[in-house]
Amino acid sequence: MTTPDYWAPTDPLGEALHQMRMNGTFYSRSELTAPWGMTMPAMPGHIWFHIVTSGPAWLQTENGSPRPLLPGELALVPHGRGHLILGAPGAPAPNVMELEREAVSDRYELIRHGGGGDPTTLICGAVRFDHPAARKLVEALPETVHVEVGGSPQQEWLHSTLRLMAVEAQQLRPGGEEVITRLGDILVIQAIRAWIETDPAARTGWLGALHDEQIGRAISLIHKQPDRDWSVAGLAAELAMSRSAFADRFTKVVGEPVMQYLTTWRMNLAHDALRTEQATAAQLARRLGYRSEAAFARAFKRVVGLPPGAVKRTAAVRGFER
Repeated sequence: MTTPDYWAPTDPLGEALHQMRMNGTFYSRSELTAPWGMTMPAMPGHIWFHIVTSGPAWLQTENGSPRPLLPGELALVPHGRGHLILGAPGAPAPNVMELEREAVSDRYELIRHGGGGDPTTLICGAVRFDHPAARKLVEALPETVHVEVGGSPQQEWLHSTLRLMAVEAQQLRPGGEEVITRLGDILVIQAIRAWIETDPAARTGWLGALHDEQIGRAISLIHKQPDRDWSVAGLAAELAMSRSAFADRFTKVVGEPVMQYLTTWRMNLAHDALRTEQATAAQLARRLGYRSEAAFARAFKRVVGLPPGAVKRTAAVRGFER
C-alpha cells in the first residue's frame, strides 16, 4: 500500500521542484592560495556547484570568458560539462582529481592547493537528480546559473544559507561535513528556484509549458497517473478543450505530440525503476498501464534503444562493482 504524499504540491512546476531529491557524488572544501586553478572534469548527468566563502575566484566554461565569483556567491554548471575554477584568468589549472586530497568522509574531501599567495576558500560539489521530472527541469537550465550577492529580498534566505555555510567552512567541526553537504544540496535547489523566478528563459520550452494553465495541467495528469489509459480525447476532456485544439496546443507549447510525451515519460519512469529497484518488465508493464509485457518491452526498446533486460543487467553489474 502506497502512503499518500500529503506535502506534494498540486501545480506542475511545484511538482517538478518537489521531485528534486538528489544524490551527491562529490563534495569538497578547497583551501587555495594564489596562483591557483582547478579543472573540473566533465561528469555527464551531474550538476557542478561552486560556492565562494572567502577570497576571489573566476569561473570559465568551454564557451565563455572567465566570470568573477565574489565571496558569498554561488554558481551552477548544470549539464555536467568540464570547466575551470581559477584564482585569476590564465592561472594554471590541473585536474581536481589529480590534486592531493584529504578524505574527511566517503563523499567529502579537503583540498589544499596553490602557490602561497592570497587565500580563497571554496565549497564545490557534483550532484545528480534521479527523478525524471527533476532531470527534465535540469535539462531546461542554461549553461551556467549565477546567484549574485545582491539579488531580490526573496533571495535573502538563500544568502543567509550561504553565510551559514561560510561559517561552517571556516573550521570543520565534528559533523561539519554533513552540515555542509546538506546545505550544498539545499543551495542547488534554491539557485534553480531563483533562476526560474527571475529569468525570462524559464518561460519557454518545457518549463514554459508547466506555466501554461491548461497544458501544465495535462502534463501534471500524465506525471501523476502514468498507468491510466490516456488518449488525446481523454486528456482534452479533463481540460474542457476540444480534441483538435488540445492536440495542436500541446504540440506547439511542449514541442512534441502528447502521446509521444506520454510514452517517453513512461519509459523514463521504467528506466529509473530498472536501475534502482531491479523491477521486472512484467511489473513495469502493469505499473505503467500496458496490456502485456511484450507491448511494454517494444515501447521501451523503441524509446530507450535497449531492451529492459539489458538495462537491468547493466545496473546490477554496476551495483555489484560498487
